[in-house]
Amino acid sequence: MILRNALLAATLLMSTATSAIAATTIVHAGRLIDGTGAAPRERVSIIIDDDRIRAVEPGFVELRAGETLVDLSKQTVLPGLIDMHVHITHAFHLGDPIRNAMTRSAYDELIDGVKDVRATLLAGFTSIRSVGDATHAVVALKRAVNEGSIPGPRMWVAGEALGPTGGHSDPANGLIPDIAELPHARDAVIDSPEEARQTVRRLKREGADVIKIMPSGGVMSIGDDPNLQLMEDAEIKAVIETAHALDMRVAAHAHGKQAIDHTIELGVDSIEHGSFADAQSYKLFKQHGTYLVPTLLVGQRVYETAKAHPERLNPSTAQKALAIAPALTKNVRDAHAAGVKIAFGTDTFGLSAHGENAQEFKLLVAAGLTPIEAIQTATRNAADLLGSKDVGLVQAGRFADLIAVTGDPLKDVGTLEKVDFVMKGGAVVKTGGKPVS
Repeated sequence: MILRNALLAATLLMSTATSAIAATTIVHAGRLIDGTGAAPRERVSIIIDDDRIRAVEPGFVELRAGETLVDLSKQTVLPGLIDMHVHITHAFHLGDPIRNAMTRSAYDELIDGVKDVRATLLAGFTSIRSVGDATHAVVALKRAVNEGSIPGPRMWVAGEALGPTGGHSDPANGLIPDIAELPHARDAVIDSPEEARQTVRRLKREGADVIKIMPSGGVMSIGDDPNLQLMEDAEIKAVIETAHALDMRVAAHAHGKQAIDHTIELGVDSIEHGSFADAQSYKLFKQHGTYLVPTLLVGQRVYETAKAHPERLNPSTAQKALAIAPALTKNVRDAHAAGVKIAFGTDTFGLSAHGENAQEFKLLVAAGLTPIEAIQTATRNAADLLGSKDVGLVQAGRFADLIAVTGDPLKDVGTLEKVDFVMKGGAVVKTGGKPVS
């Protein structure tokens, strides 16, 4: 009898829970740019049940009992923005990078990451893809955000970026052997297809959502050459095949043409930077549906630092930066003209501050994109590259991730650097230009 009563009570409780009416919020948007690339709409109502958009309707609908109004009738509303290339637990270039590498641990970076995810969210970026961090630190940060312990954007994380001995992601570059052989120094180093497969599987087990590889040399590392392909095709192929088998997408840091072309042909989902791509490369981008994530902001900042304060950079970095940064802008202009798909990414890790991400928009427009195209890189295109139908658009069924600005970003895309209002999953986190808490 006691068991029967308990079961009856549980059934009634479940019935009550499933029949509960969802909390409804109505957003009156003076102007809506929905992220699809369609022309803006005036006087629109966005109807939100709990954390998702139920409908987008013309006009300002009247509220019914129990509904909450968010009045953005004097502002321009957009989807929450997406930055597809950050390092959310890295800020080592805020000082001497070698000193920081020797004195700061992943725990220090994680503590900084708590404030950095908040700054990113308050800047209007409600989703990010973090492509190169200490795996356990960034996974813990993502988990804390997901649990609501700390405020931050939705996070897709790669953990450690993978590359060969002496490549862009080898932490031992430029260091004496006694330091280079420290424990865990080779966690992200892969020198064979077998190591590549095993490491991808380990990252999946440890909580990574996406895989980042380093087929070419880079700018911010010591001694490696950005023009050279440093991973073998067989290693790149093993990473991509293993990741795709695990339903993980792959982002590839690549500056030189050979690394770009080979990695696209092997099936990578996005090329990060892509500095020295050419007309043949653009044909491959389009043939394979590969995205370019150009990261103009980091290129500008490292160029400025190399010109004014080269002593603040790693050995060899200043010389590489002076050559690479101008190529980034030319590449975006040429890739856009050729019809290559572009997704928004800043490569924020210390040369610019987390929260300054929207400065990339002006650089994209200066490189030939229209303002609406630049916005699409951080909305529809970014969501497509993530493989997510939950973010990126103001559309029924998507998360209620919204931002609002005063003014018209289609006339001045710099307006997006001053976000007045941020909503993530139906919860207002910033209004009137100030954080809610």
